[in-house]
Amino acid sequence: MEYIYAAMILHSAEKDINEENVKSIIEAAGIEADDARIKALIAALEDVDIEEAMETSAMAAAPVAAAPVAEAAAEEEEEEAEEEEEAAEEEAAAGLGALFG
Repeated sequence: MEYIYAAMILHSAEKDINEENVKSIIEAAGIEADDARIKALIAALEDVDIEEAMETSAMAAAPVAAAPVAEAAAEEEEEEAEEEEEAAEEEAAAGLGALFG
């Protein structure tokens, strides 16, 4: 993943995405650069529009990020409904106890 981030940094800085620049960023981060991985990255990115890929990823990430929030809200509502149901059952039991007391 570090290699992808290095390419994104170079793209954002409007620098050439080449082996030398990627290696410099990786080493600056304190990671030992793997020349084979760098070459593979450069080859894989040859026909990729990085700007479009970043925009697509950002749009795809938004609904994914919202899903846990919606799930948590649904769980909270379910817990509240269960608590209300339990309270109603307790009241009903207390009422029956008073009848047969």
